[in-house]
Amino acid sequence: MKIHISILFIFFFILGHSQTPDQKDTFVKDNFTKKEFYIPMRDGVKLFTAIYVPKDISNKNKYPFLMQRTCYSIAPYGENEYRSKLGPNQYLMKDKYIFVFQDVRGRYMSEGTFTNMTPQVDRKTKKDVDESTDTYDTIEWLLKNVNDNNGKAGQYGTSYPGFYTAVGILAQHPALVASSPQAPISDFWNDDFLHNGRFMLGYFRTFPVFGIQKTKPENKAWYMDTFVKQTSEDGLKFYRDMGTLKDGYEKYYKNNFFMTEIMNHPNYDEFWQKRNLLPHLKNVNHAVMTVGGWFDAEDLSGPLTIYKTIEKTSPKAKNTIVMGPFSHGAWAQEQGKHFHNQIYFGDSIATYYQKNIETKFFNHYLKGNIREDAGLPEALMYDTGSKEWREFASYPPKNAQKINFYLADVTLKNASGQGFSEYYSDPNNPVLSSDNLKDFNGFTPKNYMSEDQRFAVGRPDVLTFTTDVLTEDMSFAGEIMAKLNIASSSTDADFAVKLIDVYPEDFKPKEKKDGVIYPNYHQMVRSEIMPARFRNSREKGEALVPNQKTAVNFRLQDVMHTFKKGHRIQIQISSTWWPLFAINPQKFMENPNFATKADYTKAFIKVYNDSSIEAEVLK
Repeated sequence: MKIHISILFIFFFILGHSQTPDQKDTFVKDNFTKKEFYIPMRDGVKLFTAIYVPKDISNKNKYPFLMQRTCYSIAPYGENEYRSKLGPNQYLMKDKYIFVFQDVRGRYMSEGTFTNMTPQVDRKTKKDVDESTDTYDTIEWLLKNVNDNNGKAGQYGTSYPGFYTAVGILAQHPALVASSPQAPISDFWNDDFLHNGRFMLGYFRTFPVFGIQKTKPENKAWYMDTFVKQTSEDGLKFYRDMGTLKDGYEKYYKNNFFMTEIMNHPNYDEFWQKRNLLPHLKNVNHAVMTVGGWFDAEDLSGPLTIYKTIEKTSPKAKNTIVMGPFSHGAWAQEQGKHFHNQIYFGDSIATYYQKNIETKFFNHYLKGNIREDAGLPEALMYDTGSKEWREFASYPPKNAQKINFYLADVTLKNASGQGFSEYYSDPNNPVLSSDNLKDFNGFTPKNYMSEDQRFAVGRPDVLTFTTDVLTEDMSFAGEIMAKLNIASSSTDADFAVKLIDVYPEDFKPKEKKDGVIYPNYHQMVRSEIMPARFRNSREKGEALVPNQKTAVNFRLQDVMHTFKKGHRIQIQISSTWWPLFAINPQKFMENPNFATKADYTKAFIKVYNDSSIEAEVLK
């Protein structure tokens, strides 16, 4: 069945991942010569590559390579067609590098077959290929075929190109001295399409990009006629009309190979395990700067887990992490007064990062002495509560201590209690993930990460626990654990947990957006969802015993946030979070992805008063 998408959807998606010519900006054309090549890989597959060489390059003025490998097109194509911008920021472009852009296997003009999160082969024969060997072979070809290079190569990329950067680290080519994976995917089980295995329905419109193979070289998107059409300004209407996840799949995506793979693999089986990059990140021997955004609705987990894994497995690596108050990839575009959704965080934050961190990182390692440290902080973390950059010698900070906030009698306490709180969860009447109906028409979710949560307070199927007004600042810095003790009258359930900063009733922001009521604003700081079926093992789902007290423990993603004096800390818990996430039928099924409306089961769910949220709090 062929369907269409609003041109606006795909425009904004491609805008974030590729660049097109701008007739007003001739810097690139004036200063670089563009060449295009098919670079052969060790198995004979050729990858289409565009190389921009500075015109002033010479034997006495050599330049390093700075490369991006992507599945999102390296347009414009043609040696006389130039990008308006090169590299991750304008400062590096004007400093000049040999900029390299490559379509990965199976995408656009490259040969081969595309695979999502190509499994990494640890013990390779001469015939084995993966993304790390493609990275190695590309660098090797560049060194031999581009004259007057200085013998050094760096790589960068955001989102899916961030994954190609992260896996490219494993190439371990001696010329590769600096890598910056930005908003990278690390494990599909917890990035992008799945959170702890629960399908992220808010990504439903993206699947044509990732699940349609091309049959010939393409210089334009070949999947456009498989997009879902926007039928109403009220984006929620689409999801209501769609029905269940099974209904949506059968109506729109039966011929989409990636959606089919997700539907057929509900557990963390070999299919997903092979696509987990983290076990392979060992013996990293060059400088790595991983970048992420605290409000990245797509890839928040990836930057944190990649940094922590390298820190653990490769202690000698020059390993840096930067986390700012950004949505997905927003550090690449300066917006002046920096807002995420309705919340103001400061001025020129992207510029600060680009000039003082990113440019310094690449200039030092690609043009300076790689044996010396670049002078960057180990961890540069933006505090989204105090609204300032903070530097740490390690992350999570060593001076953080674990504190448990117990969920009892609508309050957050420092000691556990007796009894329980209870709610009635009906999959046919789910808790909405937002009250912004236009946002549901978005290509991927974005604003909900810091959205005002007052719309959910008072619903009988949402439990709310709040501290008293804080008498002093309290800084959460690091990991958060939800340690829930629950019981359900049925055999399965999801648990969505939100950490919220409740503003004072007299709050006045420094900068505001029109029409927003900021006093008593309930800003979401962090959130996560956990299917109870995976409480003991991700590899195999396990039913709940009805009405039996059961532990469901899981990590919320990290946070760096100071709850200011006069604010309150709040936790909200529910068992539906729709349409951001697909609905759990609340009846145990071997494959809940194929649940029908007839499977939807109402349930009474208890959360016992000895449940807690464990946070790392700075002393």
